[in-house]
Amino acid sequence: MKSRNRISVQQTQRMALTTGLATSLRILRADAAGLSRYLEEAAAENPQIQLVKPQVQDWLPRWKSAFNADAERPEQAAAGPSLVSHVLGVIEALRLTPTDQRIAMTLAEALEPSGWIGRSLAAIAGQLGVAVPAVEAVLRRLQDRAEPTGLFARNLAECLRLQAEEAGELDKPMAALLDRLELLAKGEIDRIAREAGLEVADLRQAFGRLRSYDPKPGSGFEANAAPVREPDLIAEKGTSGWIVSLNRSALPSVSVAEGRAKGRAEARALIKMIEGRNATLLSVAQDILTRQTAALEQGLGAMVPMTMSDVGQALGLHESTISRVVSGTAVDTPRGTWWLRSLFTQAPREGGPSAGALRDRLSKLLAEEDPDAPLSDEALAAALAEGGAPIARRTVAKYRTMLNLPPAHRRRRRH
Repeated sequence: MKSRNRISVQQTQRMALTTGLATSLRILRADAAGLSRYLEEAAAENPQIQLVKPQVQDWLPRWKSAFNADAERPEQAAAGPSLVSHVLGVIEALRLTPTDQRIAMTLAEALEPSGWIGRSLAAIAGQLGVAVPAVEAVLRRLQDRAEPTGLFARNLAECLRLQAEEAGELDKPMAALLDRLELLAKGEIDRIAREAGLEVADLRQAFGRLRSYDPKPGSGFEANAAPVREPDLIAEKGTSGWIVSLNRSALPSVSVAEGRAKGRAEARALIKMIEGRNATLLSVAQDILTRQTAALEQGLGAMVPMTMSDVGQALGLHESTISRVVSGTAVDTPRGTWWLRSLFTQAPREGGPSAGALRDRLSKLLAEEDPDAPLSDEALAAALAEGGAPIARRTVAKYRTMLNLPPAHRRRRRH
């Protein structure tokens, strides 16, 4: 039997991610900084895209006043600690000159969640128009004053070295380990001993002390607080309630160049995508903050249960769209600069406060504990239960991990 080739026609349907759709999704999920970078890249490729950068200004969180006496909001002094608020307090206590104040605030803006500086001192000096030694001098003052020790370190080795100096343990074996962290990570202590001319036993003893240090001293602060940078949104209370607006100082303005040159259609399409992104962001943020009005007025401990599905259903948007919009988006409020994503929280199965409110209470308990006798997870569960929120020990451990807070034995103060 001979086989025959047959020609047939079939019709199929499939989803295709076009270039325009991919661009739209990228713009939708971009924060202000990411969108600005994307627009600069687009303008470099298409001369028809005209950008006007926002007016440069020294942005400072409005809630710095939370550390001052405020008769109208006495409860703010009890707010959970954040890395940003802690650092602002350190800078204020130093009573710096205006020039050094600018340097200190720029160093604070460069802080990563780990507590390390995320930019080079040369870049900071260039931005401010000052000499690198001037930045180094302010950095040393911040490192000397800031607690926990290790904040404002430029890298892991400096972070650990600062803690070793503070503990009086920066001897030759410790210095040898800190100078060769890459070898230490590979477990090559014998090689370190040969290179440094030291005994392996002494290096192992130093390594034991080194393991007790905190490589990320900034991670123990409040997780809901966003980094010190210009937020994407600003929330203010008006006569009819809370109103959310775009932070125009964080975004460049976009327009189409005059004339009939090639690329005008692409420029107009880009502007339309940005307008759609801004409208969606505002509607989502407005719905979120309207639901979390109690948190805006009373603090994060008053957060109510809220899911992305709830917001999506109210706005007629898919849950994945809500997730893209809130990803990396920060809002400036009188109580702090918050991540929008951090305001979503599930209610515990047994009822009672939301999971976000429980995490806020937990962070406050840990901020107020005695560092010489830190509370165990069992003790924390009991304390939360006294406040009318029965909770299991393992749930406390889960929330503590979400807040990047170590267990009790690691929180104990070293003498």
